[in-house]
Amino acid sequence: MKKTKQLRNLVNSPKLEFIMEAHNGLSAKIVEEAGFKGIWASGLSISAAMGVRDSNEASWTQVLDVLEFMSDATSIPILLDGDTGYGNFNNARRLVKKLEQHSIAGVCIEDKRFPKMNSLINGQGQALADIEEFSGKIKAMKDTQTDEDFTVVARVEAFIAGKGLEAALQRAEAYRKAGADAVFIHSKRTDAAEIETFMKEWAGRLPVVIVPTKYYTTPTARFQELGISLVIWANHNLRASIQAMQHLSNRIYRDESLVHIEKSVATLEEVFRLQGVEELQAAERQYFPSSESGSGGHV
Repeated sequence: MKKTKQLRNLVNSPKLEFIMEAHNGLSAKIVEEAGFKGIWASGLSISAAMGVRDSNEASWTQVLDVLEFMSDATSIPILLDGDTGYGNFNNARRLVKKLEQHSIAGVCIEDKRFPKMNSLINGQGQALADIEEFSGKIKAMKDTQTDEDFTVVARVEAFIAGKGLEAALQRAEAYRKAGADAVFIHSKRTDAAEIETFMKEWAGRLPVVIVPTKYYTTPTARFQELGISLVIWANHNLRASIQAMQHLSNRIYRDESLVHIEKSVATLEEVFRLQGVEELQAAERQYFPSSESGSGGHV
């Protein structure tokens, strides 16, 4: 089944579905092997992995380069965290064209102004886009796609900006009318109160996507009860890798030795397995002259 259809099925599934964050080809492959049916290409994680801020400091073409490796490494669909669409409607529709060329199954864009700032940074004001302008961006994206199953998710930041339920509903309804395939309702509260009130009033007009990073103690069963379609675990592979690398680097620096850490990290054989070295060795046996087996091209 093509990747776009896989993602559309997840978004429209009658039961709660889950996708997991990845930020490069290796983490994407790990997510697939864990059993997830889809991948969230997190803007926060990809930019952090590049060493820059989540405020459009990485260009969309640099993000696209990362996505190409992620897509090539996996067979499950990728939903891109596409920030604001990287500009106006023209930038956004070109983004859709390039994503389809790279077999990316869908994109989520948020109704903030370019350049965006991460929604969960404390004390940071969040300027929202004009509703009509953002709706036009969605229309342009939907008109541009050539695969009918490519998914455009409209992320509503009204709660993040402190605008309240009425504004969240107004924006979500406008984006539904503009052609969005789903809405992503975001909240930075530590409980799910805003999500619950939105879901009650929304009444199933379109599938709803959430990221419970801040309200992680809410039982997952509650999301099913509310009628939410898709939960994104949005940044935890990146955060786990940061903690692991900090611990490891500090320990090696102090010890000036690998004795105490070698058995606590992945083996080189596991790295080679994830890279697909075995397939290359098999291909060499099939295609590469045996007389050349000792050359520099051999693994």
